[in-house]
Amino acid sequence: MKRVLALVLAMMMLLGGVAMADGSLQALTDRGQFILGLDDSFPPMGYRDENNDIVGFDIDLAREVCARLGVELVLQPIDWSAKEMELAAGNIDCIWNGMSSTPARQESMSCSINYMNNMIVFLTNNEANQSRADLVGKVVAVQTGSFAEEVLTTYEEYEEYKASLAEVRGYPDYLTAIMDMKNGNVDAILIDLVVANFRMASLNDPSLFTMDNLADDLYCIGFRKEDVALRDKVNEVLVEMQKDGKVDEIAATWFGENISIIPAE
Repeated sequence: MKRVLALVLAMMMLLGGVAMADGSLQALTDRGQFILGLDDSFPPMGYRDENNDIVGFDIDLAREVCARLGVELVLQPIDWSAKEMELAAGNIDCIWNGMSSTPARQESMSCSINYMNNMIVFLTNNEANQSRADLVGKVVAVQTGSFAEEVLTTYEEYEEYKASLAEVRGYPDYLTAIMDMKNGNVDAILIDLVVANFRMASLNDPSLFTMDNLADDLYCIGFRKEDVALRDKVNEVLVEMQKDGKVDEIAATWFGENISIIPAE
């Protein structure tokens, strides 16, 4: 019995040593840079404006976090479908660009607190499409590597619905999918509501409208599994920003109100 207890204590000490050895936050502050991986065509979370500068709600949040950490924000556009590989390879410090919190990502990454509740909806420009049932036998577009694609193609409850569609067609970004839909090649797009709202406003196309909330979509920030110290510090700063009103200020710029779900304590 004593030997078992000794082994348990030794294991606890070992695990504690591993936790203490997490130098992710210190390494980042020593380097003085925070490298953020993003899809730079995902408005209003992170995208290129008319001057080709990367802007967005997530970018403003990250810039303020970096200011409070005393490090420089470095924006690194990546192929969204390869985001996990970019993170694992150490090319970026985090994935922060409207990334959906899923069980698989919670398992493979150290994920931050959920900071926004988005929805997955259908975007269409055809008045004959008033619900998902109207899309049976038609072509639905998704962004490759997106949560919308995951929901439609892997969730068991939508297996029959997916089979009822003529095709689920993947695109590298939503704007390309929208243009293809306007050209009559796609009947609807499964898309994040915040992105759909932004595109409808910027394109000023009254024919575009959304329908059917297929799934809620919680956004989080993804860090490497071992980078717990860095994740926890970013969580701490986000809560601090919520408490002192900075998140309200940033959200008002992009949404007119604070639609974040960051806890204030």
